[in-house]
Amino acid sequence: MNDLPNCAHLSSDNASLAPLNAMPLALPSVLDQSASQQLLRMFRDPRVLEPDERSNLIAQLRKASEMAPQVSELRVLLGMALCVDLQAQDALEELREAVNLSPESFIARLKFGELLMRLRICSQAAEETHQAALLATNAAQAELARRQATAIRTMLRDGVERGGYGGIVSRLFRSSRKSRKQNNTPALAGCK
Repeated sequence: MNDLPNCAHLSSDNASLAPLNAMPLALPSVLDQSASQQLLRMFRDPRVLEPDERSNLIAQLRKASEMAPQVSELRVLLGMALCVDLQAQDALEELREAVNLSPESFIARLKFGELLMRLRICSQAAEETHQAALLATNAAQAELARRQATAIRTMLRDGVERGGYGGIVSRLFRSSRKSRKQNNTPALAGCK
């Protein structure tokens, strides 16, 4: 049970997690108390943070990542906060940098894959999620990666990947086939 950095709240005989408010944040020395509380609120429900709280949290995470540029977890947290603030391009850059800083980080790979999935860049998302699954150290991490990979496979199967002309071309040919079928059907007017 020592796989996670903040597992002190787990007892050896009971594997259940303590309440979320009892869990210490993994980076208390770098972030102040208000940023830690905002992060906890963001993890519970991303929609509860007001715009000024989100911008304040992003500013504090940027400052912390500038003070400790080699800590990939700060980049992951910043990327997640940028996602909540709907700044997808900046989030993509931060998460890509987190993966570059720490290629063996499960959470960096998983969150980078999740953002790529949400941006409908499914082939890269599948690759990052596969790497995260290989880096999983416990059953919970493996389950997260498995669920994300399943969602990506579903998106690929249903054809929702961004880019390319496959969807447009198939829709054009499909609509022309429907119009031919409609033109060839006999009209039965005046029948009762």
